[in-house]
Amino acid sequence: MVLIIRTLLLPNSISFGVSENYEFKPRNVRMKFLEVPQIVWGLNNQKIAFARACLTSRMLNRSLLMPSLSASLFYKEIDQLQPISFDKVFNFEKFNSLCDGFVRVSRYSDVRNQSNLIELQKGSGRRWTLERDLDQLKEFSKRDYDVYETIRVVGKNPFLWHDHWPVSDYAKVFECLVLVNEISKEANEVVSKIREFGSGITHVSSYQTPYVAIHMRIEKDWMIHCKKQEQRSNISNICSSKEEITTRVANIPTLEPPTILYLAVADVLLEDDTILNGWKQGMHPVDKKRLGLTENYKNRPYLIQAAIDYEVCLRADVFAGNSYSTFSSLLVLERTQKTLKTGVPHACRNNIRWPSYAYNIKGESDGPHLWMTNLSDSSLQAISYGSSSLSC
Repeated sequence: MVLIIRTLLLPNSISFGVSENYEFKPRNVRMKFLEVPQIVWGLNNQKIAFARACLTSRMLNRSLLMPSLSASLFYKEIDQLQPISFDKVFNFEKFNSLCDGFVRVSRYSDVRNQSNLIELQKGSGRRWTLERDLDQLKEFSKRDYDVYETIRVVGKNPFLWHDHWPVSDYAKVFECLVLVNEISKEANEVVSKIREFGSGITHVSSYQTPYVAIHMRIEKDWMIHCKKQEQRSNISNICSSKEEITTRVANIPTLEPPTILYLAVADVLLEDDTILNGWKQGMHPVDKKRLGLTENYKNRPYLIQAAIDYEVCLRADVFAGNSYSTFSSLLVLERTQKTLKTGVPHACRNNIRWPSYAYNIKGESDGPHLWMTNLSDSSLQAISYGSSSLSC
């Protein structure tokens, strides 16, 4: 009787949109769950989809059942998606430890009654508005649905769900994503090879030659996509040629020779075999082949290759990418967080630690434009779909 009266009298504590004052706590001792479809597309689209699923489960005061990611880049041929478990890429225990009180991921073995579920059909199309989507989530957050142990979302991929949360909420989830040790060690090896290459140029083993990571978004799939995007939006600064990238990176004011350039590129989709040529004197470009790591990458699925490259770019002294790329955008978000945590009030300066640049947008002295993420933005829209807004 006490439990029933308490349930009736307690107000609903769920808040929607900005959720800074909301702490995730199960309403009952017995946990409730949210199940989502397999997550697909590239690494960072999958990270956004995962974060969006986490924030949806938080809104419903449930724990997200550990989703299946996609190891391959195929997204149309369902039978070629090569599902890979979340905990094969990211550390499951560390995620829940770092995100404790905010969001939680559970294993399917935690579900007591597999048949005690209800399906939530995600709408699509122009008629399925942001408001309708939010109304649906509010409906499923009511106590009427607490009788169901699991809410199973059916329909489109989480990356395409409507966005109801500020950038700061996404950033919290991203901070909890720590690569498993096996992948992290491979990233360490790449960084070590880059540093070793730099020492060979300076002939001073005690000096750590700085390296610039450049997300060379010039692969054939991107060039097709960006040209179509330029035509649709009537914008001319989405695509960047290799020549434009080399010219603008050379004009980053703080770079002094010798400088190592790590070129992060999807080799299987690259049609240009001259990416190591044409760089300014004193700049020494390296890729996986020059570092002797080609075979290491070949033995890994696309998702793992991208995760290694992401980590190498995240640790770089300087990063340059394309503002319309999700990969580049999420990197800048994390690099902005790292910089702000050092006590720097504003990251839009050349002489800060871990500066980032957008080479597709012209900045000072014909160089790339300084770039940081606006962590106070009310939506992840700019990062999810690309933008020329750089906050600097």
